Amino acid sequence: MVKSALQIARAAYQPKVPAALKGAVKAVDGEYTQSVADQEEIKKLFPNTYGMPVVTFEKTNDVKEFPAMNVGVILSGGQAPGGHNVIAGLFDGIKAHNPASRLYGFILGPGGLVDHKYMELTADIIDEYRNTGGFDMIGSGRTKLETKEQFDKGLEILNELGIKALVIIGGDDSNTNACVLAEYYKAIGAGVQVIGCPKTIDGDLKNAQIETSFGFDTACKVYSEVIGNIQRDCNSAQKYWHFIKLMGRSASHIALECALQTQPNICIISEEVEAKDMSLDDIVTYIANIVAKRAAEGHNFGTVLIPEGLIEFVPAMKRLIAELNDFLAKHDAEFKMIKKSEQRAYIISKLTKENSELYASLPEGVARQLSLDRDPHGNVQVSLIETEKLLSEMVGKKLAEWKAEGKYVGKFAAQHHFFGYEGRCAAPSNYDADYCYSLGYTASCLIAAGKTGYMSSVRNTTAPADQWIAGGIPVTMMMNMERRHGEMKPVIQKALVKLDGAPFKAFAAQRDEWAMNTCYVYPGPIQYFGPTEVCDQPTKTLQLEQAK
Repeated sequence: MVKSALQIARAAYQPKVPAALKGAVKAVDGEYTQSVADQEEIKKLFPNTYGMPVVTFEKTNDVKEFPAMNVGVILSGGQAPGGHNVIAGLFDGIKAHNPASRLYGFILGPGGLVDHKYMELTADIIDEYRNTGGFDMIGSGRTKLETKEQFDKGLEILNELGIKALVIIGGDDSNTNACVLAEYYKAIGAGVQVIGCPKTIDGDLKNAQIETSFGFDTACKVYSEVIGNIQRDCNSAQKYWHFIKLMGRSASHIALECALQTQPNICIISEEVEAKDMSLDDIVTYIANIVAKRAAEGHNFGTVLIPEGLIEFVPAMKRLIAELNDFLAKHDAEFKMIKKSEQRAYIISKLTKENSELYASLPEGVARQLSLDRDPHGNVQVSLIETEKLLSEMVGKKLAEWKAEGKYVGKFAAQHHFFGYEGRCAAPSNYDADYCYSLGYTASCLIAAGKTGYMSSVRNTTAPADQWIAGGIPVTMMMNMERRHGEMKPVIQKALVKLDGAPFKAFAAQRDEWAMNTCYVYPGPIQYFGPTEVCDQPTKTLQLEQAK
């Protein structure tokens, strides 16, 4: 592998860790827990792993001898910066407990466990990937571990390799599956512990004990750098409105964090749209009003940040999509017989009045997307809808109407961007490099303490790293019951943007000024070497949440 100068320099970086993890540690049990909701149902489904206490690790002078242990690790779901450091921390942790311990990585995600595809992760391999982005050490996948057959097939290879603990690094769904697996293995006395680690750049896996999911910090810094670059270009040419869509289907944490870092003219927050029951036209009018007001001041340029999942949060769009899904599921054969040129008119004639009018108002490309491209379950592939183009087209149309009425005198030209994959495999920031390594090392301590059904937790992360608090939280504590594919299932509750939370309030207090004045901030690229105030800063979201 040919390495860049940065890779070579980063390989030597030694992540900072909580003071409690330096040397011998002891697990201290805290309060016993219950799930965030639906306590009786969750308790019934997880009788062996429900109600366990929160765990905190503290320094001890009592040095214990630990038996050698074989441990397995899985990367699950979409990539996030820092995953390799979780594995490095786990490796160093199990070796610190006993140098004869061994680590096995399952290839291409949970499917590797089921299909018995694995590799031993030796020191030589681990050292090649320290402080690097990506999941390419062992790859990732989206196979869900849900069935008894999968659990039993996985247990075959775990027993064959003598693996007594399995660490699953993933998001809310992956950690839900990890908890189900922990419960099953405990129920049958399999003798295999299961530990989770919180990963997702979307930032929607967090709570009082899990301050942030890893990768969020790095991804937001990558996106904010490019948004800042676009804003500088925007302010230089002064002739384009840039509509920028950002990752985040289920929550708007990325859009909000990038707005706090770069101060765009407009940022739409999906959760606010839903709470205010805003229509698509309400959003378009809001944007168009700001465009018109800036034009009146001679500013025919600006930036708009849009969360990827916005469409699903617009109540009227949600109702339209639901009716379309039902209608096309029942009349699919009939629909396919109609000429393409007549399909739009056909659908308009078949929908209820409200949905028909909304569908007719959409640009043709988006209307076709809603009615044609379905996923294997027959649902609209909302993530493929180019929301940034939808909004700019509709804003342009509204401004043209206002111009004809003499209400608008400016020029409107749009550029479109979508930042997604660009941030998922970036070299982790110092924060993520430290946080991820600590999460992995903490997972090794949870294993040594005999825990199962826990998620690794590192808190107080706006303080210097040696003051971070390492521990574990029972996964059942984060669960509630939700309807998935027509059935009620236990899942980790997604953390949405809280409209009464400090990060949103800080944004809301400033957005009117950002709208009218060009207040752009240019964060620049992630810095790995230099002053701590430049290199080690956590996200604005975390600083505001912890009032630091």
